[in-house]
Amino acid sequence: MTRGGTRGTRAAGFGGGGVALAGAVRRVRAFAGQFLLLGMLALVAALLVTAVPRTADRLAEQGLREHVAGRPAAERDLTLTAPELPAGGGGVVTPVTAGRGQELDTLQADLPEAVGAAVQSRWFLAETALSRLTGPDLAAKNYFVVARLRSAPGVTGAATLTEGRWPAQAVGAGQPVEVALAADTARKLNLRAGSRLRFGGVGGQSLPLLVAGVFEPARTADGVWDTLPSALRVTEPAGDEEPYEMVALTSDAGLDAAIATGVPVRFSWRYRLAGLDVAGLGAVIDGVRRLERTPPAGLTVTQAVDVPLRQFLDAVSAARTLLAVIAAGMIATVAGLIVLAARLAARRREAEFALLVARGGAPTSGARRSLAESALVVPPAAALGWLLGRLLPGSPAGTASTDWLVLVAAALATLALPLATLGSPAPPGGRRDLSGRRAGGRRLTLELLVVALAVLATFLIRRRGLSPGSVDPLLVSVPVLLAVAAAVLVLRLYPWPLRLLGRVAARTRGSVTFLGVAGASRSAATGPVVVVVVAVATAAFCGVVAGGIEAGRDRTATVAVPASALVDGERLAPDTGAALHRLPGVRRSTPVLRESALRVADARGVDAGLAAVTVLLVDGPGLADTARDAGVDVSVPPVLRAGRSPGPTPALVSPALAAELARAGLDGSALVTVQGYAQPFRVADTADDFPLVPPDVDRFVVLPWQALAGAGTPGPPPPGSGTPGPPGRGGTGPVPTAFLVSGDGFDVEALRRAGDEGQRRYQTGGSFAAGERPRGAEVTTWQGARQQLGGGGANGLLVFGFAAGAAGGAAFGLLAVAFAVLAGARTRAQVLSRLRTLGLSRRQWRGLLLVELTPLVAAALLTGALTGALLPLLLTPALGLAAFTGGEPVRVAFSPGLVGAVLAAGAVALALAVTVETVHNRRMRLGEVLRLGEGS
Repeated sequence: MTRGGTRGTRAAGFGGGGVALAGAVRRVRAFAGQFLLLGMLALVAALLVTAVPRTADRLAEQGLREHVAGRPAAERDLTLTAPELPAGGGGVVTPVTAGRGQELDTLQADLPEAVGAAVQSRWFLAETALSRLTGPDLAAKNYFVVARLRSAPGVTGAATLTEGRWPAQAVGAGQPVEVALAADTARKLNLRAGSRLRFGGVGGQSLPLLVAGVFEPARTADGVWDTLPSALRVTEPAGDEEPYEMVALTSDAGLDAAIATGVPVRFSWRYRLAGLDVAGLGAVIDGVRRLERTPPAGLTVTQAVDVPLRQFLDAVSAARTLLAVIAAGMIATVAGLIVLAARLAARRREAEFALLVARGGAPTSGARRSLAESALVVPPAAALGWLLGRLLPGSPAGTASTDWLVLVAAALATLALPLATLGSPAPPGGRRDLSGRRAGGRRLTLELLVVALAVLATFLIRRRGLSPGSVDPLLVSVPVLLAVAAAVLVLRLYPWPLRLLGRVAARTRGSVTFLGVAGASRSAATGPVVVVVVAVATAAFCGVVAGGIEAGRDRTATVAVPASALVDGERLAPDTGAALHRLPGVRRSTPVLRESALRVADARGVDAGLAAVTVLLVDGPGLADTARDAGVDVSVPPVLRAGRSPGPTPALVSPALAAELARAGLDGSALVTVQGYAQPFRVADTADDFPLVPPDVDRFVVLPWQALAGAGTPGPPPPGSGTPGPPGRGGTGPVPTAFLVSGDGFDVEALRRAGDEGQRRYQTGGSFAAGERPRGAEVTTWQGARQQLGGGGANGLLVFGFAAGAAGGAAFGLLAVAFAVLAGARTRAQVLSRLRTLGLSRRQWRGLLLVELTPLVAAALLTGALTGALLPLLLTPALGLAAFTGGEPVRVAFSPGLVGAVLAAGAVALALAVTVETVHNRRMRLGEVLRLGEGS
């Protein structure tokens, strides 16, 4: 190498380590703004890679805790029960109970490993069968009572005595067995501390009891009280001749004394699964199901844990897959911004690098210099982003697997500036708007490759789908590939209409429109436009999918409660509707009858041999009016609005059942027996679903209530409250099992009391068999059903993904618009300087800038928004979004809000573009640009 070349190389900063480092530091300080931008983007990239998985895991764990805590005890507990057998007799007391309680440890050790590790609390319970309870205090009120004696270690620590003391742990010879009662039970049955009772045994034996104490639970939510029947309250009798049922707590010795009378006893060991984590949830579910299939010898396993846990796991898996799709769009956008920042920095220093080569430096000397400078800024910034991500609240498990991704991101970001220096497409001072034409072949090949890859990935995702909970890099990147492909196509197409517009503008007076359109048609901001499209597509995808999920949840809530509230029971007196209507806040009410597991017969009453069906009777006009008054969207077909007609009643039938009836030749006349009445019907219309029909039911018949008068063949009329019903039914009509009400501001407890009163009035007619207890009326509001779908579980993870995607996409898109402005700022500054000398005013300059930038910004925003809106149509079937809507398919529809968001984003982007251009021109001092012919 020549002496000048050596000196040039040393000047380049590579003559010695210390000199090179000092020179790199000086250059970083000289171009502090450019390196600050590059470092901030590297920090954001590392923060995204670190924080998103960490936050996702934290939200998933939090959602799991909320989901489990919100389930009833039956869906959180695993119970092992020994057969109920007589354990004694003949009055001989033997210690039995105490030894069984010690089996809690043994049985837990035998549980599957994942299940045993998830046990948080456990309880042992021993109790007798129901037996007659007598005593002076009960006889004083003429109470008919049956009771269970229960021994449950741990209750003393979960309750507070209000009277007396806890039962003695030993029973002396000839002494009564001491028991403790809940305060509510004692109050309702006229009992107190000191009351004496007798507990009936087998063969005329009886056991004397003494109420030693009365207690109140210290924490009603304590798991020790989650038993059936409950020890905290008395069960009311179903009729005048039915008994009260209660539970009395005693010691192990007291229970052994009861066993000695020959009363059957039942032992159970209950384990609460609450120590759960998302990573081990699948193993817990498998272990519970395996335990249910092969229970321990001599025991019965009772559990309902697996269903809610599986539902949560499906929802979390779908949420994580969706989050991966959103994160891919955000990370791709940040990567594009890093490339744009590196290209902009390299372009600003083209003259420096060209001079370096002219003085004898190697062609790669500029890239080597850029690498040294970038290594001083980008890795520390990425490390800071990684550290900030680790400091955010979250699960450490979500970070360990992403550390290597941070290293990859930091390395790529560090190489962005050197590669941009090597790949500068034009010499200093060259025209950038024409440089793309010289590389047309390479660019066209690359664009065709991107489009082909996007089509292939879309085909694969439609064919294979996404595996729940897994991340397939190719398929998860489909939104990015499609957005890039859409941007490439638009960049190829949009100059053509601008050139036509330029020809029209050339014939008009004034130069602003013509020059602006000409500048827009030659725009070289390809990279920024692609980044804007990807960012906006990510934000639009989040908004459209979020809207689809919200609409799906609304539909699910409407299917469950197609009104303001549903008052549901066994059978309610027909005048319950009038009682509900009189309550404050209630405007309308309409009856509903719903029965399941009914058989279909032919016209002669012979069973057709079809599977059982669900039958729903609704007042079509009343349902439509009530739903409309409640503000919910319910479509009532004309067949359910029709009045009485001769022949079989026209019915709305599910497609599956309609097909079976057609094959059996019963579509014109079939018969179902509802509440003892044989009701003929014919298939008049079909529907996939209908309000009040559970989503998992695909065989149903919906009959119009108002068309049933005299249509059925009455059997023995069910006793009612005396309220006259439709004619032809012996003075009675169908008895409602529920009422739909509309209104606002009503008291839910008042609705429940009205429903209970309606059941009581109907029940007093003797319709229920002896010993059968109707369940209490249940009230479900539309708002409550909707809130249950949108709260807890994986919803927090879902909201985080949508919020991060929408906010990040909008912010990154605006930043890319700024890069688009800066990409052509030098050329525009030179043109502006010359036009200012020709008399161009400041106002005309702003108009020229808007005319030039508006087509570019509008094309990018509209392409991104349209791509984001169409992406859900391709991805929704593969993402399993029905897990967030209670099983309702997510239907993506056009949202007017998206148009408003695009218009608002366009206005903000143009305002930002004008601001960035103004600031840039002031920094450049246009007089010097005109004199020197460069804009650095």
